Amino acid sequence: MGVFTGEQTYLNYINGEWKAAVSGKTIPSINPANRHEVVGYVQSSSAEDLNETVAAAKAAAKAWKKLSGAARGDYLFKAANILERRLDEVAESMTREMGKTLPEAKGETARGVAILRYYAGEGMRKIGDVIPSTDSEALMFTTRVPLGVVGVISPWNFPVAIPIWKMAPALIYGNTVVLKPATETAVTAAKVVECFAEAGLPAGVINLITGSGSVIGQGLAEHKDVNGITFTGSNQVGKSVGQAALARGAKYQLEMGGKNPVIIADDANLDLAVDGTISGGIKSTGQKCTATSRVIVMSAVYEAFKDKLVNKVRDLKVGHGLEQGTWLGPCANENQLKTVVSYIEKGIAEGAELLVGGARPEQADLADGFYIQPTVFDKVTPDMAIAREEVFGPLLALIQVDTMEEAIALANDSDYGLSASIYTQNISNILAFIQDMDAGLVRINAETAGVELQAPFGGMKQSSSHSREQGQAAIEFFTAIKTVFLKS
Repeated sequence: MGVFTGEQTYLNYINGEWKAAVSGKTIPSINPANRHEVVGYVQSSSAEDLNETVAAAKAAAKAWKKLSGAARGDYLFKAANILERRLDEVAESMTREMGKTLPEAKGETARGVAILRYYAGEGMRKIGDVIPSTDSEALMFTTRVPLGVVGVISPWNFPVAIPIWKMAPALIYGNTVVLKPATETAVTAAKVVECFAEAGLPAGVINLITGSGSVIGQGLAEHKDVNGITFTGSNQVGKSVGQAALARGAKYQLEMGGKNPVIIADDANLDLAVDGTISGGIKSTGQKCTATSRVIVMSAVYEAFKDKLVNKVRDLKVGHGLEQGTWLGPCANENQLKTVVSYIEKGIAEGAELLVGGARPEQADLADGFYIQPTVFDKVTPDMAIAREEVFGPLLALIQVDTMEEAIALANDSDYGLSASIYTQNISNILAFIQDMDAGLVRINAETAGVELQAPFGGMKQSSSHSREQGQAAIEFFTAIKTVFLKS
């Protein structure tokens, strides 16, 4: 298909062609399960490469916009079928490149297929309304028009689902796309784009460019011909992207961090709550923006919950994501491992009690990977760093409270507001939680992590720019409303 050259080198995809960066330089993508294994080399692109990529997207925008929604949807259906056929290959690439277990990687890739099919169907749905005019001889209605060129800046933690849930709506609503994936998972991104290329999308409609965030990511945000930017990643980078877009009047969408709480009420099903807390907080090595981080437990069930939680966490198998039976793989890169270790050290230094984990695994066969044991802290107070700052690792902070009012107030005591969950059978608790919780996603008797593709997703406070992704809500970002007044 042209994506390889030489020793597993992956190229940019610009204007329908696989091309090397002008510099000739590449960046290695390292397997986090074995720092000595290079999964592949990706392009170290420059501003010159970016200008060529954006120009290709701009040139393709007019013809793509004029296609019917149904015709654009046909391309997405084809891409979905190709991705489904290559599911095992793409999932294995994801596991080797960022560490999540193979079952999780397969599930994420299948979700990418479903997202493509969902948005392919959006091409046949309404894009406007008829509005009564005060003039009885006139017709007034709204339609929606694409932004033009959309820059997609995606993170490493969901290297298939997140790029697709941004690209699919952008494309179906008539935009052309420039994808800048995280370098850590750019090999997987190339395989995803290869599916679009094989589906026959016209040259320039979808483009892939890899390189440093400071050059390519920020360059996209600042580029005069990029009409919209959709970003998922850290708050620091997100705000820089948003400021650059705002400065030149481009539309922007930011999905950023979370410090997501789960509340365990005194009437909770503790077995269900323990399983949900572990799945929400430790699965994917805690590397989800919706991952459970703060575990707020009422005093009446605190000890019982803690014992059940610790016993289950001790039994979790850490290992290579391709090995059967592995429950959590490594951190995605060395910097992320160092970040998690630093928060464990802060937790201990600030007086939290380490109940389980807190160290690198002792197995010799894991020594060359970026592994960390799943970690649980007790006696955590709300002012501690592990209770306030996003760790993005398998670390749970247990906090004891006496009342539901205290629990909800503490859950809201955060700069973030992405997701939150509660385990309770009490309808009053449930209604109070739904009404009072300042989070974009609230879940009852379910883990904090878990976003359905047909539902709007996004956060409050510092977690997002207050727009929403996924579902039919995506049309709000990727299009502009045009009001039409028609009179003969």
